[in-house]
Amino acid sequence: MSLARVATFAFSGIDAVPVEVQVQIASGLPAFLLVGLADKAVAESRERVRAALIGLGLSLPPKRVLVNLAPADLVKEGSHFDLPIALALLTAMDVLPRDEMADYAALGELALDGGIHPVAGVLPAAISASARDLGLICPAAQGPEAAWAGRISVLAAPDLQSLMNHMRGTQLLTPPAPPVTAREAARGPCLSEVRGQESAKRAIEIAAAGGHNLLMTGPPGAGKSMLAARIPGLLPDLTPAEALEVSMVHSVAGMLDGGHLVQRPPYRDPHHSASQAALVGGGVRTKPGEISLAHRGVLFLDELPEFPRPALEALRQPMETSQVTISRANARVSYPARFQLIAAMNPCRCGYLADARRACSRAPRCAEDYQAKLSGPLLDRMDMSIEVAPMPPAELIHAPPGEPSAAVAARIAAARDRARARWGEDGPASNAEAEFRPLQDSLDADAAALMEMAATKLMLSSRGHVRTLRVARSIADLAGQDAIGREHVAEALAYRHRIPGRGG
Repeated sequence: MSLARVATFAFSGIDAVPVEVQVQIASGLPAFLLVGLADKAVAESRERVRAALIGLGLSLPPKRVLVNLAPADLVKEGSHFDLPIALALLTAMDVLPRDEMADYAALGELALDGGIHPVAGVLPAAISASARDLGLICPAAQGPEAAWAGRISVLAAPDLQSLMNHMRGTQLLTPPAPPVTAREAARGPCLSEVRGQESAKRAIEIAAAGGHNLLMTGPPGAGKSMLAARIPGLLPDLTPAEALEVSMVHSVAGMLDGGHLVQRPPYRDPHHSASQAALVGGGVRTKPGEISLAHRGVLFLDELPEFPRPALEALRQPMETSQVTISRANARVSYPARFQLIAAMNPCRCGYLADARRACSRAPRCAEDYQAKLSGPLLDRMDMSIEVAPMPPAELIHAPPGEPSAAVAARIAAARDRARARWGEDGPASNAEAEFRPLQDSLDADAAALMEMAATKLMLSSRGHVRTLRVARSIADLAGQDAIGREHVAEALAYRHRIPGRGG
C-alpha cells in the first residue's frame, strides 16, 4: 500500500481553508474513487487527471486508487483540485519525491494534454500558504498574482510535464515576480464634460468626499448616468491594504487580470435585470455578488425601481454592516461589501412627472405606483438625495466647460486625508462609517441647535440623524473646518431624501 498527501485549499468567502488531498494506492480490483464531499466539478477531476497522465505517457496502476479530500465534512467546489489530486497521485506512484511535495500547496485545473489552466482564488491561497510556511504550485499565468503574497516560494508551471521535470531536477522553473509597474487603471470620463448641473456636481463631490450613498432623481436625459460615470475619477487610489483586500475578492471571483492588484476603487454598474444572487452573491456555487465586487468602490444602480424588489431589499443589511453573509443548508459564507451606492431613477414610469406637456394621464398615480417599489427603510439608508433637472437647450449649448475632474479630485483627496488624520488608522475609513458620538461632539452650538430642531420637525429616524451628521462632516472637511457649523448641517439636511411626487 502506498499513501501520499498534498496540501491545497477550499474557499469560504475570501478565506482560503486548508484541505489535504490524500491518495492511497492499494491492492484490489482496479478503481479510481474520490470521496470527501466533492461537487460535480471536483468529481470530474478523475477523468481530467486520467487523461493528463496518459498525455505524459503514464497510466494509472491496475489497483484500487482512493482519493480523499480532508476534512470530509467540508464542501469542495471548483476545478482547482485537479492539480493537487494529480500531484498526490504521482507522489503515491513514486514519480515525484515526497519530501519536495511536503513543502508545497497546489491548485490549478488540468487540461487533457497536461496543461495547467488558471483558476480562481490564487491570491488568497498564496497568502494562506505563506502563513503556513508552505510554497505554492499554481498555473504559470497566475504566478505574478501569487507572488504578491510576499515571502513565498512559487512554482508557476505551464504544464504538468515541466513541473515534474523541475521536481526531478532536470528543468528549472523561474520564480515569478509581481508586475514591475502597476497598471494605470482608467479614471473614467472627465467632469469638465458635464455642462451646467452645478448643484448636482456639488452633491457628487460631497458624496465622493465621504463615501456617502446618493440617489439621483430626474427625467430621462437629464444627465444622471453621465454624472455617476464620473464619480470613480474623483476618488483617490486605494491604500495598499485596501488594494490587497479588494484584489482578494476579485481573485476569488476569477477576475484578477495579469497578476495586477486592483489599484483604483472598483466601479460596478449591473443591469436592472440582475437577480438577487447576482447583486448580493450566492448561486449554486457561491460567488461574490456585485456589492462585493464593488467593495471599497462604487455600485451604480440605474433605473433603481426596475430592479427586482427582493434584490433591492437584500441590499439593506450589507449597507449597514459592510459585509454580506450567505447562508445555505451546508455552508455559511461571508464576503466584504463596503460599497458606496449611487442610484438613479425617473420620478415616474414615463419619466416626465413635472412636465405637464409630456406627463401621462395617470399622474400623479403613475408616480405613486412607480416610487412605491422603493421601501422606506431602503430610502432611509440613502445619505443624500438630489433632483437632477434637465438643461434647457440654449443653456446647454452656451454653458462653459465645467471644472476638470483632477481639480475636484484634489479637494476630495484633501478632505479624505483630513478625515483619516482625525479618525486615525484604526478608525473608520471614511466619514460614511463614522460613529454618532464623535460627530455629535464636533458640532458647534448653533449647528447642534439646528440639528435638534430639524430632527424633530423632519421626523428623522435615528439612522437618518446619524447619516445627516456624516454628510455634514464631509461638507465641513471640504471646507477645511474642524468643527461642523450651522451652514454645514443646513446643506446636509437639504440632501435628505426628497423624491418628486413622494413625501419625506
